[in-house]
Amino acid sequence: MIINKKINTQFNSVVSNVRKTSELVDCSGASVFIIHNDTIVTEEYWGKHSKDPNSRLVQEDTQFHVASVRKSYIGFAVAYAVNKGYLDSIDDLIVKYLPSNRMPILNGTTIRHLLTHTHGLTSINGELYREFPSGEDWAYRGIGIDILTQIVKNATGKSIAEILTNNVFKPLNFTETGWYGEINEKLADVIRKADDPSWNASKGVDGDKMNMYVSSRELAEWGYFHLRNGYINGEQIVANEIMDMATSLQSPRLMDTELPQNGYLWFVKDLPARKTEIGELVPKGSYQILGYTGVTVLVIPQHNLVAVRSFNSFGSTDGFDYLADVREFGNTIMTCLRN
Repeated sequence: MIINKKINTQFNSVVSNVRKTSELVDCSGASVFIIHNDTIVTEEYWGKHSKDPNSRLVQEDTQFHVASVRKSYIGFAVAYAVNKGYLDSIDDLIVKYLPSNRMPILNGTTIRHLLTHTHGLTSINGELYREFPSGEDWAYRGIGIDILTQIVKNATGKSIAEILTNNVFKPLNFTETGWYGEINEKLADVIRKADDPSWNASKGVDGDKMNMYVSSRELAEWGYFHLRNGYINGEQIVANEIMDMATSLQSPRLMDTELPQNGYLWFVKDLPARKTEIGELVPKGSYQILGYTGVTVLVIPQHNLVAVRSFNSFGSTDGFDYLADVREFGNTIMTCLRN
């Protein structure tokens, strides 16, 4: 992907904001990357891949564990499957695509519910339970992602990684994005508590597990790919309908209007919502995704901007308000734009 580069000082406050966050979380390295008006205007890296003083410096090709940011790639795969006719509609019941599964607990749940975290399912010690009727509340649970990836594979005959590699990564020459079964020198260490129950190592490379690593620059290009509706360097790489589906509001109408709103797993800015991860100054039509590592991609179409911050932390330190922090990231960007 070819993007002009002209570094300026407009977003210095954003760099300062991310540096402050990197000091509050348990990380050894971080970066900021901003594309504005089709130009790379901010690109900074600091720290090292681990707390070992002899470890590799964080640099352009450093790949960070992106945690839940991977869900934006899964959302793309679902949108691709709908666009290509593998899935008839996101309002289809999920049991339609899980023919071997006759669990009554899944009844009434649609693909839309899975995409928007309104499915109401949870998993405890491998057993499925229902927290609330589908479409009546919002809860961030990993089981919905597991079912989505299974549905995509059943419907298309392809893994998440195959769909992304063939339709995005190869056409855009991405070499710093992927799922890794083995560690290599370009992957920053994941600094975490040894007993963190959220950590789950995997050697699978099908794209259905949380072992995805991406460099900050390719993560920003991923956001830019969405901003440009799949049209890059004079070529429509994928149908713009796929990108539009993924990043437009798909959540069912909920009684509690303060709950987050989602597209195809992206968090989208529509109605003001106190419980969303997107800053209150960020305009309607923007979309964002945040990982447990603090890695964040924010796309603001109204201002033709993509911003990425990356850390190699995992989880929050005691007393750290991650939602307030990520909202401040977006609000700081908007303050820079307004000034």
